[in-house]
Amino acid sequence: MLKIRLQRVGRVNIPTFRVVLTDSKNSTKSGKFLEVLGIYDPVNDVKEIKADRVKHWMSHGAQLSDTVYNWLIDKKVVSGKKVNALPKKKPIALTSTLAPETPKI
Repeated sequence: MLKIRLQRVGRVNIPTFRVVLTDSKNSTKSGKFLEVLGIYDPVNDVKEIKADRVKHWMSHGAQLSDTVYNWLIDKKVVSGKKVNALPKKKPIALTSTLAPETPKI
């Protein structure tokens, strides 16, 4: 399955991202991608995207990551509601570390 997602390419402490089309089985750090669809530089607040190419690949079945989907809604390339891209918090599991165990004799 094809995915459109961000790939980090910046130096240490200077993040820069590419918006790439890749297979979903490829790692984000593998460097393997089919096409560069845009760039995102959060340091200088630069966001560029090839909207026509994104629409083309979406029509061929490519899925968007949550962050890219929200970004395309801001750019008015895709219509819809934003989705929560942050991971859901899990409840803290109560463990036996709160009550010390008594040694068995």
